[in-house]
Amino acid sequence: MDRQRRTILRLGASAQLAAWATLLPTGAVAGGAGGAAATSENGAGGDGERDGRHDFDFYHGRWRVENRRLAQRLAGSDDWIEFEATDECRPVLGGLGSVDRYRTDWNGGIEGFALRLYRPQSRQWHVYWASDRDGVLEPPLVGGFRDGVGLFEGLEAHQGRMLRARATWSQIRADSVHWEQALSPDDGRTWETNWVMRMTRID
Repeated sequence: MDRQRRTILRLGASAQLAAWATLLPTGAVAGGAGGAAATSENGAGGDGERDGRHDFDFYHGRWRVENRRLAQRLAGSDDWIEFEATDECRPVLGGLGSVDRYRTDWNGGIEGFALRLYRPQSRQWHVYWASDRDGVLEPPLVGGFRDGVGLFEGLEAHQGRMLRARATWSQIRADSVHWEQALSPDDGRTWETNWVMRMTRID
């Protein structure tokens, strides 16, 4: 873990978010204008009228997850690893957020935790991730939904660098949904998709 990231992780939650925001490139989502935050009419920021606090209600329940994960990121690899998992999502804070419990037997077994919190003032979702591999709550991806597609951007550590990261929710139906994650090595000019999930509802 690089020195800059260690310093930020020692800060309190509010100070962490402010520190991560200073690392985002101009125009990236950071609670201000630009990137996904520009889509104010979908509840993703600004003065739009739409309240997006129920945008993730579709995901409440239990899901079977088909994963395709790139073996090596940003290395020109086309080698994908496939494995299955389960994910269970439930609402918290009276519907103002949700939490997931992600579990897989792949690679010795992994348990992950996703936390989503909606901020009515900015009309943005902040999405956090942690796993039992290191217990670190990663910096949030921030954004919202527009025309049935959810776009969330932020920063992710990769080989000692903080790179722009993006997650996209699409093809949302009552019993299935598509999710994918991408990294950009060049400040958003190009993106490499490194993880794809297809979720099918169990109940």
